Amino acid sequence: MDNESIQFDCFRGCAVTRNEQTGDSCCVYREGCCKLQSRNWLQDNEDGANHDIFEVRFKNTRKGFYLNDSGQNVQIGDLVIVESATGHDLGIITLSGNAVLRQMKCKGVPEDAQLKKIYRKARPVDIEKWQQAIAREQETMIAARRIAAELGLEMKIGDVEFQGDGTKAIFYYIADGRVDFRQLIKVFADEFRIRIEMKQIGARQEAGLIGGLGVCGRELCCTNYVTNFQSISTSVARLQDLSLNPQKLAGQCGKLKCCLNYEVANYVDAQSRIPKVTQPLEFEDGLAYLRKTDILRELMYFSYDKNSDANLYPLDAAEVEEIIRMNRAGHKPESLKTEPEPSMPEFVTAVGDDSITRFDKPRRKKNRSGRRGGKQSRQK
Repeated sequence: MDNESIQFDCFRGCAVTRNEQTGDSCCVYREGCCKLQSRNWLQDNEDGANHDIFEVRFKNTRKGFYLNDSGQNVQIGDLVIVESATGHDLGIITLSGNAVLRQMKCKGVPEDAQLKKIYRKARPVDIEKWQQAIAREQETMIAARRIAAELGLEMKIGDVEFQGDGTKAIFYYIADGRVDFRQLIKVFADEFRIRIEMKQIGARQEAGLIGGLGVCGRELCCTNYVTNFQSISTSVARLQDLSLNPQKLAGQCGKLKCCLNYEVANYVDAQSRIPKVTQPLEFEDGLAYLRKTDILRELMYFSYDKNSDANLYPLDAAEVEEIIRMNRAGHKPESLKTEPEPSMPEFVTAVGDDSITRFDKPRRKKNRSGRRGGKQSRQK
């Protein structure tokens, strides 16, 4: 290991070990580094019916399904040479077995589709050429951005991915409108001497390609597992009674956070059982005004002072609906203060369980008064 250097490639989910003396390189698949990783949760129930179709991963979130019709012994973690539209590409097998059919169904790929082929396992020469192509991606992206700015095109090039044989590159870009690529592709071809493919992506897809951590402290959902981006509007935030602060509602992509859609169904279901209070509730000792609502717990807080939240009285949504019926019939309950407290779920606090000093032995307190007394007695 002293003469070897390890380089981690989290964009492709692998680690490249290079021997400094011989110059040989070895690439090892690292499962935890992959974006949009697919877990083979059917690996214990394999029946061998789908052993020829594999999921092959490339850079970032680009994946494809390939057919191994040559009968080669390939498995998860192998680097393979696969068929491409022009030349060949190099990828890593990340899924096999019955789970591949589920993934194909999820992606909308029919089972009888004409899949591209897996040629063979990658050789050291193929891996070396692949690494040389990868080394050109960063400088190519910077040069491409400079060329696009010089041509005055309103677009942003977010990433560049080279094919395994180094003869083709995919340029991922973001643009609000239509972009004329005729002059740009000519300049790219003369500058980089490769085949050019332009692929437009959205802001959320760009965040998934780059990756990062959200405000929750976890990996971005678009990087981890989200593949289909649903439309999100500010009405979703209103349903959840969230503050309409753009800085808090927007993610790293500048769009509304995808996680705003996760709990909308629960809020809609809870709000269907909460009555609409258009006027104050009438009691014998005065009017009670609605001050706030806890949607998920289905609690509504009322106060006799419509401009203050000092003294709030909680009521169940069902109880509020009953009081509204009584007011419409001309009856008034005695008082809001005499209403029984609503039954609320009990929460067990875990404060202190995560303290780093909970395993330390408590220190013994020194009896200083006794020592003083002993000194005084000896002096006497």
